[in-house]
Amino acid sequence: MSPQGTAEHYQALVDMGSNGIRFSISDLSPPLARVMPTVYQDRCGISLYDAQHHAGERIPIPQLVIDETVAALLRFQKITEDFKVPTSRVQVVATEATRTALNRDAFREHIENATGWKVDMLAKEEEGRIGAMGVASSFGSIKGLVLDLGGGSIQMTWMVSEAGKVKTSPKGAVSFPYGAAALMMRLGEVGIEGHASLGQEMSANFETALQELGVPDTLVRDAEAEGGLTLYLSGGGFRGWGYILMSLHSITPYPIPIINGFRIPKSSFEPNLEEHFSHPDSTFRISARRASQVPAIAFLIRALTQSVPSISYIYFAQGGIREGLLFSSLPPSIRSQHPLTAVTQSHAPPSSACLFHMLTKTIPQARNPATATDPPAALISPVMLASTTNLLYAHASFPKDIRAAAALRSTTTGLLGNAHGLGHADRALLALVLCERWGGEISPTDEQFLSTSQELVGPRLGWWAKYIGRAAGGIGDLFPAGVVRSEEEDLVGIMASWGVAETKKGREETLDIVVEVQIDGMEEVVNDYRRGMENVGKKKNWVGGWGLKVRANSEGCEKQEY
Repeated sequence: MSPQGTAEHYQALVDMGSNGIRFSISDLSPPLARVMPTVYQDRCGISLYDAQHHAGERIPIPQLVIDETVAALLRFQKITEDFKVPTSRVQVVATEATRTALNRDAFREHIENATGWKVDMLAKEEEGRIGAMGVASSFGSIKGLVLDLGGGSIQMTWMVSEAGKVKTSPKGAVSFPYGAAALMMRLGEVGIEGHASLGQEMSANFETALQELGVPDTLVRDAEAEGGLTLYLSGGGFRGWGYILMSLHSITPYPIPIINGFRIPKSSFEPNLEEHFSHPDSTFRISARRASQVPAIAFLIRALTQSVPSISYIYFAQGGIREGLLFSSLPPSIRSQHPLTAVTQSHAPPSSACLFHMLTKTIPQARNPATATDPPAALISPVMLASTTNLLYAHASFPKDIRAAAALRSTTTGLLGNAHGLGHADRALLALVLCERWGGEISPTDEQFLSTSQELVGPRLGWWAKYIGRAAGGIGDLFPAGVVRSEEEDLVGIMASWGVAETKKGREETLDIVVEVQIDGMEEVVNDYRRGMENVGKKKNWVGGWGLKVRANSEGCEKQEY
């Protein structure tokens, strides 16, 4: 996915945080605005928090650091000019470290005089609200507690986000002075003997905040039914923790090296690094500075899990202040789009609506009343099937040798690798479907990636992904240009249903599909389609021992309307 707009839709942001100064240019032009494609990004490793502490004393931001900050912003300013970003679409924001600086007004004035850029200083509540919006941008939907960990502070609120409509606590977010850098310093000040009392203080403050935020009864009831609240974590400290947990995951190597959308159960979240992890700085995406903060983040997590009564799953989010500001600026009609649909729709073939309808007909529309088997909701959702249809021909121009492999990698390091807002399950499922759409034949270099991706989604979803991918491939072969002529719409019939086959071992559940095509010259294509579908149902092609026998026929389908 590459930015497709012009500079008039570019938005440049400078986020002056506690641990670093981040600069980015994003493309908010349609149709990709929902996923906020990054045109350029950079980070300057100036810690405004560390600069204000010396020998245990709080000091103003030193002139040397002010000069370094101005130099960085002048370089960023030159880059915005090179990208032709309109001056009206450049925003500079500052958070905790600037907000609490002893010389904050002089610091901001110095920047404005040197660059002409005004520094917007976010209030604590506003910082929490914008950070929460950044988390909302990171998923198709959200229901749970949101925490954003910065260098100087951590914000907490609850959120319910669906189709772009975001609800949070009327009180906004509660801020605590327990950011990664601040807590690391506090732990050093109190010493080992003070850790217990500090942990009790933090847990008590978290519990009080939960009461003040007024978590809705509906959210509490849903949490009780689902085994606990879901946590959504953002901020560099939490993301670093997520990468550490990713490196310790039972699936090795973990197939999706993207922190956004990474999910773990509570049992894997609580820290036990003393036994399992001694060199965090050697972990992928963990800097030496972030590694030094690991003990403080572990301490924070212990206090957090003791204060939140019941936690089911934890999601890690890339979205923060930058993403929150961008997402907040989008109209509701764009925020309501599902990220997966938004990022794939530009690839849609000419007859996408008709092809989508055909694909839905390859799946039984109801549960098998005899066995209670039903297709998994994650795969038969309109979003997943529409995205599959949109990308049906995306890899057609690749050499045949690597089409399946390129499709398999398309959601991590390929076409959709930089798409913001996708969860790991969606990335893995779509990759598996698209791989099978091109026959599923890959080289040994990609076999481990295929295996770990299937392990990530599980045997049942893994097999259904193969089935839907093979069904999509057959449709692509019937209409290689993605065009279904009006006179051909009534000449293609597809229908899927449940059945039972008599075998030597007794009765066996089957998935029966009928593909009837009355277009001249299609006999060989239809026969290949039928054989491909039946091959998916052979036990040698099951995933992890799970699968269904598939019976395919080429006649007996009722007329369908598209």
